[in-house]
Amino acid sequence: MNKLSLLAMSTLMLSACAPQNDKPETSAPVANDWALDRFADIQVLRYEVPCFDNLSLQQKTLVYYLQEAALWGRDILWDQNCKYNLRVRQLLESVYTHFEGDRDSADWKAFETYFKQVEFANGLHHHYSTAKFNPEFSKEFFEAQVEALPASEQKAKDIWANPEIQRVMFDKDYMPVRVNQADGEDLILTSACNFYEGVTQDEVEAYYARLKKKGSKNHPVMYGLNSKLVKDSKGNIVEQPWTTTGGYAAAIVKIVENLRLALPYAENGRQKSVIEKLIRYYESGKLSDFDDYSIEWVQDLDSKVDFINGFIESYGDPLGLRGSWEGMVNFLDSANTARTHIIANNAQWFEDHSPVDPRFRKPVVKGVTAKVITAAILAGDSYPSTPIGINLPNSNWIRAEHGSKSVTIDNITYAYDQAAKGNGFGVEFYAGDEERERAKKYGYLSDNVHTDLHECLGHASGQLLPGTDPDCLKAYGSTLEEGRADLFALYYIADPKLVELGILPDNEAYKAQYYSYMLNGMMTQTVRIKPGDNIEEAHMRNRAFIAHWVYEHGQDEGVVTMEKRDDKTYIKVNDYDKLRGLFGQLLAEVQRIKSEGDFEAGRKLVENYGVKIDPELHSEILARYQALNIAPYKGFVNPRYELVRDASGEISDVKVKYGEGYVEQMLRYSRDYSPLTK
Repeated sequence: MNKLSLLAMSTLMLSACAPQNDKPETSAPVANDWALDRFADIQVLRYEVPCFDNLSLQQKTLVYYLQEAALWGRDILWDQNCKYNLRVRQLLESVYTHFEGDRDSADWKAFETYFKQVEFANGLHHHYSTAKFNPEFSKEFFEAQVEALPASEQKAKDIWANPEIQRVMFDKDYMPVRVNQADGEDLILTSACNFYEGVTQDEVEAYYARLKKKGSKNHPVMYGLNSKLVKDSKGNIVEQPWTTTGGYAAAIVKIVENLRLALPYAENGRQKSVIEKLIRYYESGKLSDFDDYSIEWVQDLDSKVDFINGFIESYGDPLGLRGSWEGMVNFLDSANTARTHIIANNAQWFEDHSPVDPRFRKPVVKGVTAKVITAAILAGDSYPSTPIGINLPNSNWIRAEHGSKSVTIDNITYAYDQAAKGNGFGVEFYAGDEERERAKKYGYLSDNVHTDLHECLGHASGQLLPGTDPDCLKAYGSTLEEGRADLFALYYIADPKLVELGILPDNEAYKAQYYSYMLNGMMTQTVRIKPGDNIEEAHMRNRAFIAHWVYEHGQDEGVVTMEKRDDKTYIKVNDYDKLRGLFGQLLAEVQRIKSEGDFEAGRKLVENYGVKIDPELHSEILARYQALNIAPYKGFVNPRYELVRDASGEISDVKVKYGEGYVEQMLRYSRDYSPLTK
């Protein structure tokens, strides 16, 4: 497809199915129709599901039951994040719904903020930084509210009577971080996540080293993905799988029940097989069954409706083994998928021209598929905060032999873009009019193309050398993998090939992405970090180590400079071509680290460039950002789906409805989808 037809089709799709809500860029905050709630560092947005009514009744009904299956997994993630989370949630919701005191008091307002933070984070620890929330209301105030609860809330009173609950809420030094990544510490004992009990980091690593010696060398399962690792009464280390008859059974049974209800509405035989294999895996808990499901899923290329449901990403585990529960239902955005199809169809060209050592390239790229999707529901680890792109499966050997699927979630990126209109960020932080105009002209497109390249080609590129353990980079594995995918995308978004293919309109468009990436990695992403803290989250670390590495290695030639004007610091990119060269050099090194399993080099790269923050610059950025009144983090309220039945009781339609508030939705989910708290 040529450039004109691709861009025209994208514009047509936007005008036909997505609302328009353009606002001018100003230096002052502007009210935004997409925002529903604002508290602490969070802004809650709505997203819409354009073109849902264009689906067939069969497809709509399939979406309905798949989204029900997704919603039933909510409790799992809460419990995975911390073993006290579900009880604390019950307690907080009881106090919130029965409070009869002064809603203008400082204590109540502080409690309301805390309550909303915990709901957003799926637990007591921040969804991104993983640091624990510390209440700004007094323990005495809270205790008085618990004592005032009606008799019907005895369960909440019993929860509060547990000293451990009181301690985890009000002792800031108890379980202070959900995922600890501090170099040199026992990451298991110092993390509050609920994946391990009674074991140390050394014991965990030794346990899986023994399993890997016995397992398949060519087709290794993803060890530890769907279980909790504990010590039994005799001191033996054992795995407790999460299945319909094991851990989280009450929730998984409901998930499976709705997957079975979805089966009659599968679009084709392969999609039906995908659902059946997922059910079998949930019932058996065998990781080989998960591999069978993943292979079938990655080969399902003809279905318009697709979904993710299971224990997927391992960022919530400090060792990168266990999968946090995640759900998402989506359908194809046919027009915008033209862009990603072009990228996927040229995957071999990109691999062959990569700046990495030829030993680390894939000689034959298999099964790379990519599409733009419309999210219909977000759940588990994708809710309320959600990714904008996904590449799965995560198994290295399945990706090598069967390929992968990559998606860019267009209605989510569109909602983010609309919510940012007029927030003053560009006026405050961009170095000048040239950078601002380039961002206005190319920013949305270049962001989406970067995501396409990151997910479709970045994660799918490269290969491990024979004998390299895919888990050998340990706590640094996720950061380095995300950095590798980012670098691949950064290197190629500037390649003239993208203009030749019609992905980008001209050779200026990539500069919008280069500038915003450097600004974010070196400066503005630190608004998410408290003064004095280090960077902990994997994606933030990867952006930081990339930006600071290329800045340092380009200093002699002034490739990127930091300029001071009126006591404000600005990033200036002086040579975009040389910046691309630096991205290529770093990509080659990160790929080498991963391919060879060079743990020490990976550790040094992350620790030296991706962890520490300049305190003086940090203070300046925080003050400038605070003046804009922009929330550093954003998330979403889901739409609501309802079956419509005719007089005979048959399903005649599925309606998607908007308008539910943030707290209203959270309380409804706790009321209607909480099998682990009954």
